[in-house]
Amino acid sequence: MVNRLLHMRNRVFVASDVVLLAVAVYCSYALRLEMLDLARFRGGVMLVAALAVVIIPLVFWRTGVYARYWRYASVEEVLLLVGSVTIGVALTGGIGLAITRLVSGLPPDLFVPRSVPLIFLLLALGVTAGPRLAVRIAARYHRPGSQCNGQPTPVAIMGAGDAGAMIVRELQRNPQLGMEVVGLLDDDLAKHEVYIHGIKVLGDRYAIPELARRYGVQQVIIAMPRAPGKAIREIVAICEQAGVKTKIMPGIYSLLEGTVSVNHLRNVRIEDLLRREPISTDTAAVGDLIRGKRVLVTGGGGSIGSELCRQVLRYKPAELVVMGHGENSIFGIYNELVGNLANQSEPARSASPTTVRAVIADIRFLDRLEVVFEECRPEIVFHAAAHKHVPLMELNPAEAITNNVLGTRNLLTVSVRTAVEHFVMISSDKAVNPSSIMGASKRVAELLVHQAARASGRAYVAVRFGNVLGSRGSVVPIFEEQVARGGPVTVTHPDMQRYFMTIPEAVQLVLQAAVLGSGGEVFVLDMGEPVRIVDLARDLIRLSGLEEGRDIDVVFTGVRPGEKLFEELFAPGEVYHRTRHEKIFIAGNASSCVPPQMDGLVEELAAAAQRHDSAAIVRCLQDLIPEYQPSHLDVGVKSQALPA
Repeated sequence: MVNRLLHMRNRVFVASDVVLLAVAVYCSYALRLEMLDLARFRGGVMLVAALAVVIIPLVFWRTGVYARYWRYASVEEVLLLVGSVTIGVALTGGIGLAITRLVSGLPPDLFVPRSVPLIFLLLALGVTAGPRLAVRIAARYHRPGSQCNGQPTPVAIMGAGDAGAMIVRELQRNPQLGMEVVGLLDDDLAKHEVYIHGIKVLGDRYAIPELARRYGVQQVIIAMPRAPGKAIREIVAICEQAGVKTKIMPGIYSLLEGTVSVNHLRNVRIEDLLRREPISTDTAAVGDLIRGKRVLVTGGGGSIGSELCRQVLRYKPAELVVMGHGENSIFGIYNELVGNLANQSEPARSASPTTVRAVIADIRFLDRLEVVFEECRPEIVFHAAAHKHVPLMELNPAEAITNNVLGTRNLLTVSVRTAVEHFVMISSDKAVNPSSIMGASKRVAELLVHQAARASGRAYVAVRFGNVLGSRGSVVPIFEEQVARGGPVTVTHPDMQRYFMTIPEAVQLVLQAAVLGSGGEVFVLDMGEPVRIVDLARDLIRLSGLEEGRDIDVVFTGVRPGEKLFEELFAPGEVYHRTRHEKIFIAGNASSCVPPQMDGLVEELAAAAQRHDSAAIVRCLQDLIPEYQPSHLDVGVKSQALPA
């Protein structure tokens, strides 16, 4: 053990502890006896000193004090040191007192006063903490070669919570980043005038213009990962008026299982302006559901499917099967997931080994699915594979039916046959009172899930949400591309409104639905107020540093085939209420909406799709979904350019 101590990274601390603890013992006696000449008590001093320099380093070694890197010490290290010193002093004092009280015939100078251990505790804390804190302070104020070239940029941090405090500390540790924090801001009045890491909280968001004038603040860092989009929009608008640039920490979903860091800072994006308060997800329950299970994700290469795979992997499934039809997207996410596993520590990999399997398969082929499910035997299925583009499916109705409806039926068939325990289907708000082929096909798929849940008695559910920001083909990437080209930015109608959510938000809802569902329910996220698409376009133009009408134009192109001006969240007959998660609704009676002649109508729909009979497809959908009101359908059109 001594050899290990001598070769430790903190061996200097071992030496200082031995010397300083012995000095602390001498000082304890001197304070207790109020004299410096301790010759009459030499035996007792030497006994306690000998016990201290052996026992306390041993305790430090066992509790890991010597394994800590004190250059980056935090409160955790300080608490560990206090606890270890207390244990060490208690053992030292207890053994010393026991020897002098219980052993007879000892020399008279072998005397240990009962108050010495208490005095020694305070001194031992000081002499062990002092050198370590000195290293920590020196590391903060002296970093060779890390000085900033030139004058640092004055910045203010909006948000005096945990994220803001960590950003302050990191900027202070790293002057080479070239940013000097001149003040913190927070809307909580209780935090005003207090200091965090030596930086004063100077006011709320409305103080930004004054900070720009008084301190020359050039940039505001928004460190509010839980703030809703309304607050972000207002802060950005204040900064724009004050001529101050903005950077932002990502929302809480982007920081899952991560740490706040300056590396996360980025420009404000459109999804920040639409951010809502995060869902209170029961991660423990999700972990209990997924850990050690075999999980299959269809559409694993898509926007939602790939994020599902990333988040499922965090919960340590026994096997994750990534299934999709596009080989390039599956290849990409498979390599990413395997790389994530490889980057885990060896103990983590050994404790919960996870296998990732990539499968290329089309859900429209039942025989292929039967082979996959027999080989993989999934216990949980997340069904994210679907055709989703409304105008495109209006031009290709047979494809929408064969993929969204018949593909879902095939998956449910093999899931029931192989005893899949949980089945979660990704649906859309366009399935409610549908006016498009895509929306109607997703509604039929929901009904199929409800039917399978009722027949099997298993937890088969659907999850319904609105437009997903950043997904492939969504409106934001299209607007960004149009802005990059110099415009115009095309919007279909000035009154067009949609519900929006981010990809991580959507995936959190899907995972939570897998926990909450018992079978036949529809889960819906409370997505707040719908957003006008034209407002979204104008926000994006402003965030790009441009001005509408001067730098770039917004042009209205007309409503596209199958589109509605407003989307809805609940279908006729569904009775909904909030779950224990206040941001999630549930329609528990959704399975009662399944028509009695469901199987026969789906067979007719399948036959119409096989014949590519668009008119028959529409008729079958109307029989299945009486509320389906197609806006118009270009029957027989082979190809047509889609407006952006």
